[in-house]
Amino acid sequence: MQERSSVTELTAVLRSELNRYSPGEKLPSSRALVERFRASPVTVSRAVAQLAAEGLVVTRPGSGAFRAHPRTGARPPADTSWQEVSLNGDGGPDVVPRTVDASGLLVTLTPPPTGVVEFNGGYLHSSLQPERAMAAALARAGRRPGAWSRPPTDGLTELRAWFAREIGPTFTAADVLITAGGQSALATALRALAQPGAPVLVESPTYPGMLAAARAAGLRPVPVPMDADGVRPELLAAAFAATGARVLVCQPLFHNPTGTVLAEARRGEVVRIAREAGAFVVEDDFARHLVHDDAGPLPAALAADDPDGAVVHVCSLTKATSPSFRVGALAARGPVLERLRAIQVVDSLFVPRPLQEAALELVGSPAWGRHLRSVSAELRIRRTAMVAELRRELPGLALPHIPAGGGYLWVRLPEAGAGADESAMVAAALRAGVAIAPGRPYFCAESPSPQVRLSFVAVAGLAEITEGVRRLCAAWEGVLDASPVSLRP
Repeated sequence: MQERSSVTELTAVLRSELNRYSPGEKLPSSRALVERFRASPVTVSRAVAQLAAEGLVVTRPGSGAFRAHPRTGARPPADTSWQEVSLNGDGGPDVVPRTVDASGLLVTLTPPPTGVVEFNGGYLHSSLQPERAMAAALARAGRRPGAWSRPPTDGLTELRAWFAREIGPTFTAADVLITAGGQSALATALRALAQPGAPVLVESPTYPGMLAAARAAGLRPVPVPMDADGVRPELLAAAFAATGARVLVCQPLFHNPTGTVLAEARRGEVVRIAREAGAFVVEDDFARHLVHDDAGPLPAALAADDPDGAVVHVCSLTKATSPSFRVGALAARGPVLERLRAIQVVDSLFVPRPLQEAALELVGSPAWGRHLRSVSAELRIRRTAMVAELRRELPGLALPHIPAGGGYLWVRLPEAGAGADESAMVAAALRAGVAIAPGRPYFCAESPSPQVRLSFVAVAGLAEITEGVRRLCAAWEGVLDASPVSLRP
């Protein structure tokens, strides 16, 4: 942090002094800057590199850095209006719109302004990430023989074997493809399993990133309602019969956003219903490593009990490590694996080998188990604290389910007719200094009631949870002042 700060400060000083030099004139040498500012050579090198990236200086190996010549003649604004016709003018009655709406994803990916409590984030706060273990793993990986050579397109055999063991004892490395995280795996699976224009059954509510990927592939998401035990089998069977769909996407473990776990009695039934419909189940097992330490034994993956290959399994290391540690896996059996492989190769060729080698180093180290145990305990503490704060400060909110895994709570607001408009509540919260995720993007059709998702995984700690809930209380009471409903007793 200190090094980063000194680089920023030195860059600002050098930027302010550039007017002392004529365009093309040489700047002081790195050695002179080191002596003048008493900075390390690394700090000076990074500061000069930042100015070069800004186009303010030009570096010439062996000669030094020179002030850049000013750019001449600003380019006139381009006319890109033709693209509207090109992107949307395919014509024909059977063409499927393939618009891409990433707004539901950007709600959780865009960092809030400084000082705003991040109740909308979906990744571990930096204090929960295994930064030292990842750095050490990356350093060791870079020294492995062949670490910078081209990897197999399916992924490193050892890493595929590790993921196979995680999924279940009947899986082998031959059943697994390494992917660039879970989102990439979902997009590949959707494109492989359904043709443009086809329906795809999804839990309602569900992960907005999956909905965006489905629509970008030209698919039509069809909602199947859930209850406290997960997707409802009788409605699932009816949806297959009514739509002719050949794909169901589900999150059986610590579902996003509700946190529910598919009940034991329904697990086999969901796979059986899909199998009888001649359909695949895409199992998004994204949160298995985010279990809380009071959860008890976890159910196995759906894919582990699926001898017929109906389940295509998606998992990832990203949620349990860092948003930049994008290593995941697709697992399947039968001819579908070849189609998944072909689409992945066309889209991305392969996942960079150094990242795969680093993943192997990380999961094979003692630090991996320690990290998972630490996260498991901390998430339980944070969940308990947020639930207690909400019940104390905002008892008028409904918490239908208290999860035993994942990093968020799914909160039901009072009905809109009683004065609680979801958009107004989200906007009021942001004005008060807390960012939350609106519930609307989690539904592919009409939302049955106003809801929001509150994350406890992306904040710095318990003090921020307390402060965030306090801000929510103040903001929402202001929205409801004119209504007959109060979130307090």
